[in-house]
Amino acid sequence: MEEVQISSREERFERLREAPEAPDYSSNPKIQKVPFMLRNSTTVEKYYEPRAVAIGPFHHGNPRCELAEEFKLMLTKRFLKYTRQTVETLHQKVEKKIKELRECYAKEATQTYDDETLAWMLFLDGCSTLQFIHSFVDEELEELKIKRDQIAFAQQDLFLLENQVPYQVLELLMSSSNKHEELKKAIETYVQANIGAPGKKQSEKQEQKQSKNQEQKQSNVAITMEKEKEPAHLLDLLRTRMLGPPKNPDKRAKDHSVQSFRNVQELDAAGIHFTLSNSSFLGDISFVSHSFAGFLSLPAISVDDSTGPKFMNLIAYEMCPDFQNDFAVTSYISFLDALIDHADDVKELRSAGVLYNLLGSDKEVAKLFNEIGTDLVPNTDIYHDVKAEIEKHYKTKWKTWMSQFCHDHFRSPWTFLAFVGVLAALGLTGIQTWFAVYSPPTHCDVVAKT
Repeated sequence: MEEVQISSREERFERLREAPEAPDYSSNPKIQKVPFMLRNSTTVEKYYEPRAVAIGPFHHGNPRCELAEEFKLMLTKRFLKYTRQTVETLHQKVEKKIKELRECYAKEATQTYDDETLAWMLFLDGCSTLQFIHSFVDEELEELKIKRDQIAFAQQDLFLLENQVPYQVLELLMSSSNKHEELKKAIETYVQANIGAPGKKQSEKQEQKQSKNQEQKQSNVAITMEKEKEPAHLLDLLRTRMLGPPKNPDKRAKDHSVQSFRNVQELDAAGIHFTLSNSSFLGDISFVSHSFAGFLSLPAISVDDSTGPKFMNLIAYEMCPDFQNDFAVTSYISFLDALIDHADDVKELRSAGVLYNLLGSDKEVAKLFNEIGTDLVPNTDIYHDVKAEIEKHYKTKWKTWMSQFCHDHFRSPWTFLAFVGVLAALGLTGIQTWFAVYSPPTHCDVVAKT
């Protein structure tokens, strides 16, 4: 008994001596489960579970996804028509790299699967995912008799953190196809379609504003695609496209004073108006102050049933312990959550053309952002300058007073007319008083005095 205690004690000392100086992160984060701190809330559990299709080992065999297994075979058969090899040859390519591909996942994900089972799983999931995306972009899914609800749920499922196949698998399969470039472009188109910025519903003015930058944006994306490293998976690619080209960090000293403004309604009352940014990149947020009015530019966003799962899984991805990142998506959601408290805040953003509500009532949208924005830890350096400029404007009393005056009296045509009526009445009263005091005496006044 004594020897066991000594041995255990020595082992503890040895473990301490062999502990690394810093975490040893791989070049790409491993595909893993959603961090427990996010799963701890029962209200958001629904955002992480696939509803139609299970991709990869975490949810393999999920009873809810049984129907999709039949569609996977059908989609894979269709994909094989684009390859230059037989199914056996193509599968063998995946099988030869199975040791390397196994390392793309956290150990808990694959430990119950042997190499043969895992290789077939990744082969089938990779082929069917590529064919689903290609058919979705080319609007061919209806030909395959896949119902609309299954398509909609599958779209969301492909961007769940626990439902990813390594991009290395997709690249291996695409490179074996005679439509390699076409498939890569289909993936880009599919990801862009799921970013959430409004399309056909934009007003003419907003379309003109964004079209000026569209050609340059496409050029930047093309350049980025050539230079960037291969993404870890589709969710990683979605995050990259949402954030856009990286920005140079601000090297100025940071003032971490407490933020006093709260939501859209408060900012609106202080004379801060909301306008559309020049792009849909999440980092494209800016603020300018003119006279007693301020203008906060935000990227356009459409809010629908996919918004919650999409952002919650992006946040979960950023929180993975082996993913070194700047928490850009988390910071964006925190910023938006600070602006949106109530339905009236959503209504104001809708009126400005910044937010498109495809979810339902404005109250539902406010509830969604309050829900997914709970307990987040953003990067305080992101949007720091924007918040500082807003705070400076917000705390300038004369700007606030002037804005509040305009807000109260010129909010609608009726309040404006009422204000003009009051001014007219005061003017007429003043004129009458002046004439009563300073007008020359009339003939009747002279006779009365005599």
